[in-house]
Amino acid sequence: MIIKKAELETVCGITSKFPDNKEPEIVFAGKSNVGKSSLINALMNRKSLARTSGKPGKTQTINYYKVNDELYFVDLPGYGYANANLATREKWGKMIERYLHTSKQIKCIFLLIDIRHEPGKNDKQMYDWIVYNGYSPVIIATKLDKLKRSQIAKCVKVVREGLGLPKEVVLIPFSSETKQGKKEVYEFIENLLLAQA
Repeated sequence: MIIKKAELETVCGITSKFPDNKEPEIVFAGKSNVGKSSLINALMNRKSLARTSGKPGKTQTINYYKVNDELYFVDLPGYGYANANLATREKWGKMIERYLHTSKQIKCIFLLIDIRHEPGKNDKQMYDWIVYNGYSPVIIATKLDKLKRSQIAKCVKVVREGLGLPKEVVLIPFSSETKQGKKEVYEFIENLLLAQA
């Protein structure tokens, strides 16, 4: 997959009407600070198109990035952000739910999990919720560069078991630092689009 063009096209807040896109949408979900913006930047070969932050909870909108004029990367707000009050978190949750229920172009949901830690309650809830909504999420295990090579297989197993993943669920270890896993994510998206063409 060669990225020739990428731009932030639409930003939707809690009360916004979602765009009626005709192109496929590839969705990125994950808890605050798991590396969603870094992953999206790495995939689009940009340093800062998706804004990254050391502070969790930076993405509070649904951001649509148009890629090559042929598909969208859709960045959802991070969940589990402790400093957001309950009312705000509930509004974000309802916004995400509304998006999942109304978009007709969602082709795949990538759920990002920090490979260094056992999935938390929020991660498990998000995984189960995506499945409940009729999607089979692909797990991207981020921050791979923080592990020694000898730890990877064990950590992948912990993520799989923590989420209760069936064998057929795809899990891609990924590092936005070294770009390891980028090729696998590209290939997955390409195969998905080819299958639906």
